Amino acid sequence: MKLTMNTEHLVRLSVMGEINHPTLRSTGYVINSQGKAEVYPSVGGISYNIRIGDPAVGWMADHVEPGVSVLNTGKKVGEYSPNGALNVLACIGNKATISSGDAKGKTGFVTGKHGGIDHVLIDFEPDILENLLPGDKILIKSFGVGLKLLDYFPEIQVMNIDPELLTKLPLRSSGDGLEVGVSHLIPAKIMGSGIGSISAHSGDYDIQIFDESAINEYHLNDLKLGDIVAIIDSDASYGWIYRQGAVTVGMISHCNSVISGHGPGVTTIMTSAKGRIKPFTEKNANLRNFLP
Repeated sequence: MKLTMNTEHLVRLSVMGEINHPTLRSTGYVINSQGKAEVYPSVGGISYNIRIGDPAVGWMADHVEPGVSVLNTGKKVGEYSPNGALNVLACIGNKATISSGDAKGKTGFVTGKHGGIDHVLIDFEPDILENLLPGDKILIKSFGVGLKLLDYFPEIQVMNIDPELLTKLPLRSSGDGLEVGVSHLIPAKIMGSGIGSISAHSGDYDIQIFDESAINEYHLNDLKLGDIVAIIDSDASYGWIYRQGAVTVGMISHCNSVISGHGPGVTTIMTSAKGRIKPFTEKNANLRNFLP
């Protein structure tokens, strides 16, 4: 589908991050939704066997991020934060180039964002992952902030996605709305962590996977990293809220969690407070199928 966008007015800007070492609480323990203490791998580092297209659930893990997790450790000046800029300006589908270490010059793509820890997530091919180290620096040519679909704005807002990637997604025009192919339809009633944020231009919004009937009804055990999903009755215009009739579309950015209120994260790519987004089921609606 041909989209009319304002790409000629968007700024292409460098943002930098370095691969962050995996982090855990000093005890290693997390408390699961049943009150039991458990120890799992968690956020950060280089995930050698978890990438976009792999399952988002079923791992012996808590919030593990696919591929490479990057952070900008530059000093905050007043209210201005280099890591804040990295997390807002980097968009899913942006090209990322390794600028230090043994894999210098190799490239990959941004695949999502994770709030709280404030990481940007990047996918590289397995042979590249083997040559990376925590601390290696990665340059992202950020492009996409301010993107508008001129035929649908302001009823549909777009965020966190490279315009070129957006044109590759399963989209169809539908009168005054836009039909979007998704792998899953998720009700807002089972969404958790992320509620209360004032912006969806960084971070993510977690799907709670604790209720067996909801798991079965919405096929949550089939979720894959990179899946494009629609959250029904969710508005992300100014942070994530429940709003009847609204629809938010996003991509699964990180793995499941055992902690109450948490689960696979969804990085928002578009939202409509007035329900102008019409999701339809598309089994191939996964980021892996649209990256070069």
